Amino acid sequence: MKFKNQLIVRHTLLIAFLLVFSISEAQLLQDKTKFTKLDTLRGSITPEREWWDLNYYNLNIKVQPDKKFIAGYNIIRYKVLKSHNVIQIDLQAPMEIVAISQDNEDLNYNKIGPAYFVFLKKDQIPGEYNELYVQYSGKPREAVRAPWDGGFSWKKDNNGKYFVATSCQGLGASVWWPNKDHMYDEVDSMRIAIDVPKDLIAVANGRLRDTYEYEVGGYKMYEWFVSNPINNYGVNVNIGDYVNFSEVYQGEKGDLDMDYWVLKDNLEKAKTHFKDAPKMMKAFEYWFGPYPFYEDSFKLVEVPYLGMEHQSSVTYGNKYLKGYLGKDLSDTGEGLKFDFIIVHEAGHEWFANNITNKDVADMWIHEGFTAYSENLFLDYYYGKKSSADYVIGTRRLIQNDRPLIGPYNVNKEGSSDMYYKGANLLHTLRQLIEDDDLWRDILRGLNSEFYHQTVTTKQIEDYISKRTKKDLSAFFNQYLRDTRIPTLEYKIEKRELKFRYIDIVKGFDMPIEVDMNGKTQWIFPSAKWQSKPINGTDFKVDRDYYIYTKQL
Repeated sequence: MKFKNQLIVRHTLLIAFLLVFSISEAQLLQDKTKFTKLDTLRGSITPEREWWDLNYYNLNIKVQPDKKFIAGYNIIRYKVLKSHNVIQIDLQAPMEIVAISQDNEDLNYNKIGPAYFVFLKKDQIPGEYNELYVQYSGKPREAVRAPWDGGFSWKKDNNGKYFVATSCQGLGASVWWPNKDHMYDEVDSMRIAIDVPKDLIAVANGRLRDTYEYEVGGYKMYEWFVSNPINNYGVNVNIGDYVNFSEVYQGEKGDLDMDYWVLKDNLEKAKTHFKDAPKMMKAFEYWFGPYPFYEDSFKLVEVPYLGMEHQSSVTYGNKYLKGYLGKDLSDTGEGLKFDFIIVHEAGHEWFANNITNKDVADMWIHEGFTAYSENLFLDYYYGKKSSADYVIGTRRLIQNDRPLIGPYNVNKEGSSDMYYKGANLLHTLRQLIEDDDLWRDILRGLNSEFYHQTVTTKQIEDYISKRTKKDLSAFFNQYLRDTRIPTLEYKIEKRELKFRYIDIVKGFDMPIEVDMNGKTQWIFPSAKWQSKPINGTDFKVDRDYYIYTKQL
């Protein structure tokens, strides 16, 4: 009964917390259990997608903030993998494709929801590169509560100047520009040219390559170039009355340009507050390996919403506060030692932008590892106890409502527990490995082995199992694919400790460290009752293991 009451109290506190505070750090899709043909067209590698490989996007847009209107074109260069005469391009309403052509010939197309099926006239010869010119315009979906409900955020700053930004994780990049909107195929490089009113500045991914002020019309063009592969939702546009300051970080691969774009009124505040950025870089290069996008630089860009992990253009809206809008997610005090958005969203440069899930069902790879990066930041600067206090403190946010992995091929993620259940999964795994040097080497090895790649959960599981020389299949099945948390049942009778696991998947037998009368030792529970001599009645499971305990 005591155990049950503890769960009730924990659940009540969690509900109260969620009523006043949102725990999601990136935009998640809405709960959905029934799927349609449109979900399959959005979330699967359709025959009209699989035959071609993205090579280059040349995206050009004009943004008219006063009308909340954009217009432009995208030139899509691709490599033919096998012959086919229909290609799928995605763009969500109310945006519309105006015209599509190839080699100056207009092409016909059919439309099913946001999927445009374009009928090609030219023979598509394997090995060759072709281009598709896609012209489009419209009033893009307006974000209601960015970044969770994404699209365009049309705001103004305190001086009445337009302050505009995009966010589209989960919702999809096709909410504002035409592309191949599936995670499995990242474009190799990209040009982003943005026309904005000349009293504003447009910031996007990569490096600023050129600017051009038009003689008439009152607009100015900002041309940015991304030289590394980039996922679609990582592409962003930010517009405001920006000023810029920068520094050069001496990193593992040499000089790294770190640029900061903030509203004019916030310049002095940002110069002090953004000192967390090089601290973040130092900690994460230690744990994860070199920053993956030296060629494109690192940027923090102020936006009118909380923030997102846009590649080489991480957006920031945490109001220059420590923690998460001044709050500590762990309720331990540890979360107020850093700016949550700087650390979390920049952590995604390694897990989300460098290593990217092929299917949104595996989004836990992005969010679990990056939530875990928060306590690794604390570990680097404040030690293992600070790190453990923080990640264990976040367990109160875990709901265990759905598995962390969602259904495949329908653009549906798993539970929002992917953040802190994912982090505690990894924290537990670190204990099992018993070798922090190996653990760090595994984290760095993931970013080397899967450098600039899209991956599946199986690839991540297999890599970690291989490096640890342990069969971790039941461990991952338990925490990724099941909602139950292992519970250690135990009783102490006549100087004998009896114990077993309940609420576990087949084959789950995770060893754990326990304190027995002041002495730390390992026990090896399974689904079957086991016994062990014990002198006294003091027994406690090491808190670093994410399990429940129940004394009978």
